Amino acid sequence: LAAAGIVALESMVERLADDHANATRLANGLKKLPGITITPEELETNLVFFEIEHHDRTELSRKLESEGIKGGSAARRWRFVTHYGITSEDIDYTLDVMASALAS
Repeated sequence: LAAAGIVALESMVERLADDHANATRLANGLKKLPGITITPEELETNLVFFEIEHHDRTELSRKLESEGIKGGSAARRWRFVTHYGITSEDIDYTLDVMASALAS
């Protein structure tokens, strides 16, 4: 456990800026999608919370997970998290898949 803390302090602090930039990019992109309510200006961390209106959130969540996107559920409030290993290309992919899934 201590080793994980040391790695975080010694090599991941600069990564936080990337994670936060990706979270902002994700939040701004989600705001443009129909049925999603989010306030990107209130984003403080790499945790992206939003509300989603959809007739079957469970099925939507399953569809997204089949495309490699985790974070959805049957609940109205969802959470996506950006972290080490998530790139800006991953954010674009997520937004594209979300847009397609919401349109179908």
